[in-house]
Amino acid sequence: MLKAFTRYMLAAAMLLTACKKDEAKHEPGVPMTVSGFIPASGGHGTSILINGSNFSSDTADVEVTINGKKLRVIGSSLSQIIAVVPKRCGSGKVTVKIAGKEIASGGDFTYNFTRTVTTFAGNGTAGYSNGRGEDAMFNFNGVDWYRGGGIALDKSGNVYVTDVGNYCIRKIDPTGLVTTLAGTNSQGDADGTGAQARFNLLYGLAIDKDGNLFTADPGSWKIKKVTPLGVVTTYLSAATAPWLVTVNKQTNELFYVTCDWNGGIYRVPSEGVQSTIASDLYYPAGIGFDSKGNLFFASNGNHVIYKLEKDTWARTLFAGMEGAAGYVNGPATQAKFSSPYGISIDGEDNIYVAGNGTWNGIDNADQGIRFVDGKTGAVSAYAGSNIYGYMNALNENAQFRGPLAVVTDDNGVSYVIDKNNNRIRKIVSE
Repeated sequence: MLKAFTRYMLAAAMLLTACKKDEAKHEPGVPMTVSGFIPASGGHGTSILINGSNFSSDTADVEVTINGKKLRVIGSSLSQIIAVVPKRCGSGKVTVKIAGKEIASGGDFTYNFTRTVTTFAGNGTAGYSNGRGEDAMFNFNGVDWYRGGGIALDKSGNVYVTDVGNYCIRKIDPTGLVTTLAGTNSQGDADGTGAQARFNLLYGLAIDKDGNLFTADPGSWKIKKVTPLGVVTTYLSAATAPWLVTVNKQTNELFYVTCDWNGGIYRVPSEGVQSTIASDLYYPAGIGFDSKGNLFFASNGNHVIYKLEKDTWARTLFAGMEGAAGYVNGPATQAKFSSPYGISIDGEDNIYVAGNGTWNGIDNADQGIRFVDGKTGAVSAYAGSNIYGYMNALNENAQFRGPLAVVTDDNGVSYVIDKNNNRIRKIVSE
């Protein structure tokens, strides 16, 4: 291994030196080849040496991509190219494009993500206190059966969470400063502005394109709308107890789920109006839309992820094994979940699953965040594992105690409601 790496470094150095002298150009009428590349895997900042023929000594002529992401080309000759892997590149073929011609490698480059888990806000003690970072307190598990699970992210990077034990919606700015947007540490059911509003049992939370929040309150069987200024109004008096909510990215319409043995998913096209799109579901939980308008939901009872086709709402199994609880990563048909709960879908249609939706967040095979490939349904560990605990660390070495909900932006940053740690955790993926 060391010898191969040494040869790679020497070849790269020789290429960079040769590029200063070599003026050879790509020949348009001659086929281009890629015979291989080294190393076969790496993270961001890795330099890849690509071997082949009929390249170009002018780096301006050369484009290299992996998984559709452009690499920075720092050296090239007729037979070799050296390029640097960008952050969050992903795995895939190494593709070289010169003068309109494109050729891909036979094998895949494996991108090694680094996912850094830290504490964003909260100090581990159930309570009520605004402040920055660990000076703040949340009450996610003051009563052990609380599910909660509402978390949303706006365009400015502010995080919103339903603080179920404190009957309010908390706002966390990008610096980790926690304030109360609506409600106060007092239970009730009243519309109003800011601290004048009252909530009964705050569970799900979603945000629309205008920055309005919608929160599910199964205690009052209502969905409340909360403006960016904290003005709370009743948006829907629901026909069933709403648990979790989402907004269709294409239509800006609201959808909610009732998590029960004969649960359902409901469309709310406008204020006060609802219709059923799926019924007789076994404890459906977190829901979300991809960029094409398909709806995905976690079945907390069946331990799988389902897909509902756009408009027809025809249901298919997307990942997991129905009725088989466990913690297994792998292809869609072989992977196992255990009482999955909250989900989030990124701009590339990948699904993030908060693994523990059990009543107390303790007794469960899954204590992490799972990643479901939006194209294949393949499941892998994103952060944390099947170990119950508290640890800020990288990748699967991190630990959670009952990860209940997750929200993800398009820049590789996720936020997690860590129920039994009474903390909001942050995951940066690079």
